Amino acid sequence: MNRYTSLCDDFYVNMNLSTEMELPTNRETILHFFERVQKTYPTMRNFYCRERGDFVLEEDKDRGDYRWATIESRRVCSGHVNPESIQDAIDQHQLILDLAPYMLSVSPLDCEALDLLFGFDFSYRGNHNELVAEALGVSPALERLAEIPGASIINHEPSLTVALDEDCRTQCRLSVETRTSAYQVRTGDYSEEQLSVYVTARQYGSLGPDSSFGVVLQNLGRVCDEMLDNWVIANVLDPIKRTINLRQSL
Repeated sequence: MNRYTSLCDDFYVNMNLSTEMELPTNRETILHFFERVQKTYPTMRNFYCRERGDFVLEEDKDRGDYRWATIESRRVCSGHVNPESIQDAIDQHQLILDLAPYMLSVSPLDCEALDLLFGFDFSYRGNHNELVAEALGVSPALERLAEIPGASIINHEPSLTVALDEDCRTQCRLSVETRTSAYQVRTGDYSEEQLSVYVTARQYGSLGPDSSFGVVLQNLGRVCDEMLDNWVIANVLDPIKRTINLRQSL
């Protein structure tokens, strides 16, 4: 079990490599790429094409923890849901990034952005926006607005992006995504939906001659770990989990 599993109901690590140019779509290239991925991860055997033309290879989702990978028109993506360890997920993403230059003709020069996302899902039946406001608070400038008599909070998704270098090419974003609709608030009929917290580290632009996708991936992993350990766990994840537990115990 990885060290983040106990913080939420579902945890996942996703990687997105966005390119400036369109990726190849011919049958031989796509199948050869996924066959090479499957050689390392034989249980990734569900292959299909979405309506918009994205190609997907994934494991069975009903097992609780599973891997997936996609090729889109200008993006290569990889994800691991509930990995046994963080390194298991990083190794999978590293494989995808190692294969992309040789099998999909992706050059470091062609990189628009490389993302590493740590996602945390919480199952909660109720008003997600109200819960987030209670757990994390509201900006002081908006507190009085949230206290209007009889008012219900129907949208509260705090987000903050910080640049970690002078040229703003390395960034980290913390965002909260709620899934409560105005209809649910109006009727009081809530389903158990996932409230999500995302920590995303991103490197913008082409890579220099002394760098590589693997080097950037490792750096983004360190950024996510540092953000989580120093700021996000204590100030975001733990308060949300405590508030959910408190509400469910009432």
